Amino acid sequence: MATDNVCKYLAEKYPAEFASWLLSAEVTNIEVLKTELSVEPIRADSLTLLQSSNQILHVEFQTLPASNPPLPFRMLKYWVRLYDEYGYPIEQVVIFLKRTNAPAVFVDSFEEANTRHQYRVIRIWEQDPTPLLANPALLPLAALAQTDSPNALLEEVAARLAILKNQSSD
Repeated sequence: MATDNVCKYLAEKYPAEFASWLLSAEVTNIEVLKTELSVEPIRADSLTLLQSSNQILHVEFQTLPASNPPLPFRMLKYWVRLYDEYGYPIEQVVIFLKRTNAPAVFVDSFEEANTRHQYRVIRIWEQDPTPLLANPALLPLAALAQTDSPNALLEEVAARLAILKNQSSD
């Protein structure tokens, strides 16, 4: 749960960096939206309005694949509430933080009868750490990224954090 909270904080503090990384595009003129959605309150992990493209980026950080209600249904509920409240196109991304082979981390849609809802899934342990290492706001995620040498990657993250700390104390 602590990793999830750190990621929520980072996404709220650095929404442009997360949007640029997840959408593979430079974004400007954004607004962090409230994460509590109307009706019976449910809280999204991160909501960002990309004002220049009138699009919402919704990010959910998951440490465990199991949830109640199940994540695919939650993603549909989030989408419906966001669309109802804002009326903008919505890009939804689930980022799994803890390595697992559980089947749930490979699910990217909700399907029931005639309803189908799809979202993106990122398994952070499969991601190239290079773009994460290049952005101070994403450094904590870099430590969880794909590597053949976890200790070397962690040392690289620590070194970059030390540089940032030295720059901020100057």
